[in-house]
Amino acid sequence: MKLQWFSIFLIVLFAVNNPAHGGIFDNIKNGVKFIRDSIVYTFKDVYGGIGFGLHFLKHASEEHSDQTPSNNEEYDFIVVGAGSAGATVAARLSEVEDAKVLLIEAGGHENLLFDIPLAGVAVWFDPFIDWGYESEPSNEYCLGFKNNQCKLRKGKVMGGSSVINFMIACRGTKSDYDEWGEATGDPGWSYEGMLKYFKKLENANLTLVDADPKYRGTGGPVNIINAPYQTPLADAFVKGGEELGYSSVDYNGEKLTGFNYIQTNQRGGERLSVNRAYLYPIKNRKNLVVSMRSHVNKVIIDPDTKTAKGVEFSKHGRKIKVFAKKEVILSASGIGTPHLLMLSGIGPADHLREFGIDVIADLPVGQHLMDHVGYGGLVFLVNDSTSIVLQDFLNPANPTIPDYLTERKGLGTIVGGAEGLGYFNTNNPSPDDDKPNVELMLASLSILSFWLAHRLFEQPDYKFEELWGDHVYERAWTIWPMLLKPKSRGKVLLRSSKPTDAPRIYPNYFENPDDVRASIAAIRMAIKISETQAMQKHGSTLYRRQMWGCENHEQDSDAYWECALRAFSITLWHYSGTAKMGKEDDPTTVVNPKLQVKGIKNLRVIDPSIMPDIVVAHTNIPTIAIAEKGADIVKADHGYI
Repeated sequence: MKLQWFSIFLIVLFAVNNPAHGGIFDNIKNGVKFIRDSIVYTFKDVYGGIGFGLHFLKHASEEHSDQTPSNNEEYDFIVVGAGSAGATVAARLSEVEDAKVLLIEAGGHENLLFDIPLAGVAVWFDPFIDWGYESEPSNEYCLGFKNNQCKLRKGKVMGGSSVINFMIACRGTKSDYDEWGEATGDPGWSYEGMLKYFKKLENANLTLVDADPKYRGTGGPVNIINAPYQTPLADAFVKGGEELGYSSVDYNGEKLTGFNYIQTNQRGGERLSVNRAYLYPIKNRKNLVVSMRSHVNKVIIDPDTKTAKGVEFSKHGRKIKVFAKKEVILSASGIGTPHLLMLSGIGPADHLREFGIDVIADLPVGQHLMDHVGYGGLVFLVNDSTSIVLQDFLNPANPTIPDYLTERKGLGTIVGGAEGLGYFNTNNPSPDDDKPNVELMLASLSILSFWLAHRLFEQPDYKFEELWGDHVYERAWTIWPMLLKPKSRGKVLLRSSKPTDAPRIYPNYFENPDDVRASIAAIRMAIKISETQAMQKHGSTLYRRQMWGCENHEQDSDAYWECALRAFSITLWHYSGTAKMGKEDDPTTVVNPKLQVKGIKNLRVIDPSIMPDIVVAHTNIPTIAIAEKGADIVKADHGYI
């Protein structure tokens, strides 16, 4: 465990409870109560802390050891990236006893703090587990942030982004995958073909929804549950949806449209990353080698035979080459994979030549970038104590921390504060339409919940103070209206030929006017939810203060909401499509339906960059399903199944 987290916690504890902040030292009576409660809860904290520490040591013992391959060492398969796709692929390929598998990861082990669901957003402050990507400056989106740039987070750690995400488990719609089947000409990518992999990966144990076994799996490595604790706001959100005619469906079942509580990948009240789900159980598997803190520089490709031979990576200041007897598999994400392909000579020919890179295959790598984007500025004040604020946790009389440390229950199990999801189609808001294009994600906290929240988005302090400063720590909740079927397309380009230079990323959010219209409709639906009787029981009131740069627009007009969208744009970091899958003769694609890079032997891509179109879902579970299917394709091609 990193000691600096304890120091930060103690500093924040003192600052928040300081008399200057209106803390609990205001009078002698409260002082006596504070001392009494401190004694009681200190014992609980110490007891729980010891237990948590022992639990952490147990997890540490289950982590794979970091091994450094010898230069020129050979493996059957080399998998680049230990995130949701790569960890899954490596685990499944290593089931073949005589196949030697190397898994290469740029980051290191998970950290104790990452395990606590409610602390999910706090890990974003740790620069060591994030690639630190940013969009290029824009005049169209993220205008309220530093340099007009969006923070584009991507996990750089064993488990990848499954270690830093909101742990939300959802698949998307049947039509998502049927469209994949049509785009590829391969029915294996249709919903019926993918359903068996969704069922294979999951162990569903849901308490707040009737799960149909036709659609749900048990016994898989990924535990999927409803969060063990819900605030009254979560209940009001679901009831509010019902008031508007939307049923509380199992959104991973037959139908997606509707409102319900979040399903999450947790085990025992803790985050269940792919590292824990897939790699922990096989720590002692001898044919799997894991090399961490290893930055892959390029794929080694024979330019004459156009065959992938291996990879070159840097570790501890030296370059190491390793070779694959069968295949190199890239699972480096929708940003990392196109970057690595282009560095290796696979990409748009003219663009590669700009940087003096020899062109091995002229393919539209880095194009077709898709992501889910939305609005982060909706805040609804309430007149009761139903919402979450940081001060509550730091009050010794509040049982949240002791309850979590000792029993893994209570508020600490809520996934980053997010508690409910609502899906509908803005073009046809009928509850019967099951092709939703937006998501409403309820959180029982808001940007007011703790003062540092705005820095997660690189929002300048003065802008935060101007808009929110005098309401910090007030009770409030939020809805993030997210665009799930964007028509806008972005791109990933090289910044230089140096592997350690981050790529240039142009998400092009809201470039298509249909995306703006759908997003505004989603904002208006979020406000409708706040006005339902269920939400009004908590006195929900929209926080109305003019968004930066939108002073010349009338509040609640379409022009105002478009301006606000472009000022406070937020992304769910679902980068996809940059190595698009499709038919062999489709010039817009990079990989074929077997995930092989077109024109290159022994090189595949297995991660969300292959998505022909982005799914109506948080992409962690779909990515694992892609990896499960991809591993089976590889096994079949080499006669293992």
